[in-house]
Amino acid sequence: MTQATLHYIADPLCGWCYAAAPLVRAARDVAGLDVVFHGGGMMAGPNAQPVTPQLRNYVMPHDHRIAALTGQPFGDAYFEGLLRDGTAVFDSAPPTAAVLAAQALAGRGLDMFAALQRAHYVEGKRIAERDVLAGIAADLGLDRDAFANAFDAQDAAALMRHFRESRAWLTRVGGSGFPTFALEIGGQIDRLEPGRYLAQPDAWRDALRERLLAAQTKASAEGDAGVLPQCGPDGCAH
Repeated sequence: MTQATLHYIADPLCGWCYAAAPLVRAARDVAGLDVVFHGGGMMAGPNAQPVTPQLRNYVMPHDHRIAALTGQPFGDAYFEGLLRDGTAVFDSAPPTAAVLAAQALAGRGLDMFAALQRAHYVEGKRIAERDVLAGIAADLGLDRDAFANAFDAQDAAALMRHFRESRAWLTRVGGSGFPTFALEIGGQIDRLEPGRYLAQPDAWRDALRERLLAAQTKASAEGDAGVLPQCGPDGCAH
């Protein structure tokens, strides 16, 4: 099987990334396909903001549309709790650091990303807070002290480097926002258009498998074309 990478450029606070969460789960089931997270820093640094009525009024229509299109759940703790909590802050940096820490610690970055999305959109938790992130890591079975050390290693400078690299990937593949998916096979990178697969993760999984199979078939054909026919040790077959 040809080895391939699905680059997933996303943000923990991006509603449409939550809409695409079933597609990420489906992609992880494809043999020979590595899914690599690139955190976009959508609401990091100067873009972080407190929860306000204006923010609530902006995100809720998108959230309702996502729920209608995909069936993704949104909890009352989010709509009537977090989005009405004027002391909460939406900041992409801490949850992204948690994803990178989980990946560095145990290869569990995508599991952390999915858990953060559920904590935010269903449970209404403040995923920009260290104690909340530590609790989510513990729920994933990660050692608290080890996670804390890995989290602290993702300091401001390290996060800014990661965000710059992710934005460079976004430009490289011709993406315009989050989420962006790009499939890399044999050094060739193609940006994918997953919109028509929302709420159809099985079809998305099948499409990815077909792309990998086609690449494998092409690689085998090209390899065979360069092989000199030979006679066997006991003679030639005609």
